[in-house]
Amino acid sequence: MHSGTVVVLYAGSFSDLMSQKVDPAFHAATGYTVTGVSNGSTALATEIKGGIEVGDVFISASPKADAALAGATNGNWVSSYSEFGKSRLVLAYNPSSSFAAALTTQPWYSVIDRAGFRLGRTDPMTDPKGVLAVKALDETAAAHHLAALAALATSGANVFPETSLVGQLQAGQLDAGFFYAVEASAAKLKTVPLTGTTLAAKYTIAKLRGAPHGAAALAFIAYMLSPAGQRILSDSGVTPVVPAVQHSGP
Repeated sequence: MHSGTVVVLYAGSFSDLMSQKVDPAFHAATGYTVTGVSNGSTALATEIKGGIEVGDVFISASPKADAALAGATNGNWVSSYSEFGKSRLVLAYNPSSSFAAALTTQPWYSVIDRAGFRLGRTDPMTDPKGVLAVKALDETAAAHHLAALAALATSGANVFPETSLVGQLQAGQLDAGFFYAVEASAAKLKTVPLTGTTLAAKYTIAKLRGAPHGAAALAFIAYMLSPAGQRILSDSGVTPVVPAVQHSGP
């Protein structure tokens, strides 16, 4: 067994999964303790490049965040990464919402544009999930000729920080919001599928340049890619990519 810390910077959608399952299981298996920092993947990449966050391991919800850290022009923060899991985009709703019955019996896209409906999503500038939410709205608007959905895709009134979106929904401040299945599972949120779309997070993991705790970083990555890590993922709304797909270079 080992001792010491590994600093993991991870996508906000992994927050509950990390604290509830991954951190304690990894500690029990290796002795290392995880110190985690959660935020939107794009925002984390910006903070890593700016020296605001210093970590050992980066878990992103999109390979584009890794690309933003690869190559000399980006500081060579990531030289390689592994795509290790996928989690579909879903619409989670508050069961106490006056729209709950409609969401469970009618197409989601025919409900969320109704008067008084409070929809939540994240900012596409800081979070890949926000990008997928906008894509879901735009594609569905085009497929069903729904101008109101296209308007929702450009509205800033339904944008919230990733780290607070679950709480907003649970507190009844939103009727529904766009989430990944992994975070909906961890928070025990009620969901409906986004019929007509196949959008999903693509989770990646990478050791960061100059990782202060190099041995612990490698141990953490190995654990996440191991059968034990894959079992945690598959039990938590993430479909493991087996074997993980390796990517190198910018």
